[in-house]
Amino acid sequence: MSTSDASTSGTRDNFIYDIIDEDLEEGTYGDRVVTRFPPEPNGYLHIGHAKSIVLNFGIKHDYADQADTRCHLRFDDTNPETESTEYVDSIKDAVQWLGYDWEEHEYYASDYFEQFYQYAIKLIKQGDAYVDSLSVEEIREYRGTVEEPGKPSPYRDRSVEENLELFRKMKAGEFEDGEHVLRAKIDMSSPHMIMRDPLLFRIKHAHHYRQGDDWCIYPMYDYAHPLEDAIEDVTHSLCTLEFDNNRRVYDWVMEHCLDEEEQPSRPRQYEFNRLNLGYTVMSKTKLRHLIEEGLVGGWDDPRLPTISGLRRRGVPPSAIRSFCREVGVTRSQSRVQIGHFEHALRDDLNPKAPRVMARSDTRSNRLSPWTTPSPTPITADISGATSMAPMITAGLSCSNPRAEITAARPIMTSDGSTKVNWSGTGYRSTNSRWIAVMAPMATAGGRPSRRPKRNQPMTASGIRKETKFIAIRAAFTLNRRHEPPPATASA
Repeated sequence: MSTSDASTSGTRDNFIYDIIDEDLEEGTYGDRVVTRFPPEPNGYLHIGHAKSIVLNFGIKHDYADQADTRCHLRFDDTNPETESTEYVDSIKDAVQWLGYDWEEHEYYASDYFEQFYQYAIKLIKQGDAYVDSLSVEEIREYRGTVEEPGKPSPYRDRSVEENLELFRKMKAGEFEDGEHVLRAKIDMSSPHMIMRDPLLFRIKHAHHYRQGDDWCIYPMYDYAHPLEDAIEDVTHSLCTLEFDNNRRVYDWVMEHCLDEEEQPSRPRQYEFNRLNLGYTVMSKTKLRHLIEEGLVGGWDDPRLPTISGLRRRGVPPSAIRSFCREVGVTRSQSRVQIGHFEHALRDDLNPKAPRVMARSDTRSNRLSPWTTPSPTPITADISGATSMAPMITAGLSCSNPRAEITAARPIMTSDGSTKVNWSGTGYRSTNSRWIAVMAPMATAGGRPSRRPKRNQPMTASGIRKETKFIAIRAAFTLNRRHEPPPATASA
């Protein structure tokens, strides 16, 4: 696992680390710091998830020298209709590619279904939950609005025995989807609508990718999430800000399901700002729509912000980790411009990326037509010449693909597309006449005294006295003309 860059002074200066520092100082959880990354396996992870991965696994690394740290990878697979093994494998691959390891702490919410059921039985016996038989539309109507309080369901006062019997039949599969639900009995007049008897279990006859057809009742997220944390002894449950209101249900479930002696060390939920990237779709639902409609080539399409897409695009994991640390962790919603991500990518690649310079279109450079061949060195326009010891390279090129150099002295060119190699073949030209080209060759300690300006011929006046000159005479001939090349003149 590559975590050498997991912590900087800036990343530790946030309210999450302040809370953990305080808990360690007061001994709230002893010397334990346990976080978790709990994705739902209903799609591929995108760069927004990367921020949560870097934060949760980064805490494990940063506090390793101060506490017993762990970070769990938990799959919140409580919705059988949208989840699959493919998504589970893709999530594990993405986390590993980013450089993190959950070790043996791989968990699934579906493994806790029986415990969720037993906790629900406990709530019913305590009078804190009841089976409601209202339809979905009626439940919405009875809940009220932000300005008007809700009204109790006519089934809210069912006896404990009746509720237990109905709930057992729900589990046995004796009812159709939506016929009954299990609701928490809290306060239908609460100013927080989420506390107006939220749903705990619903009936759903669907095949689960891990549990098969063993279950036909499935827990709601707000009920399962806190219990998963408690079962796994998580200390700090980190969520994004859209779950701020859900914390009220989180705390209620903890207080009514756990025993009194478990309360002091129970998990606490804390919310931080999610990563909103400008001009970027950050919703798995919308990304799935693009894929299902065939508008993109799959979850790893390089145009998508998924981690597999970024990986295929060539973005290194270290750049993503660096970017997620730089954007920071706060309690205020913000939007990060895409240029910030590109800047982090350039900063990461700058010290390690190999450089290759090339020219894609060489037609703008043409050889000057020299009409009179001569063994005497003459000055040719080699304005593209570049200093490269022990030889100065002449950037010669042309546009006619039907003509080529048939003879040349060894000379190395710099235009990056058509090259004269050491055997002197491969150049093209629009001219079929013999020409002479002068190129300077440095001796030991000799080199051009200055670099020629752009589009300015290099002449003898621009070369030091120690520099020798060689005359390179090249024969240019069209494919349809076959003239024997003359001997190359000596310097």
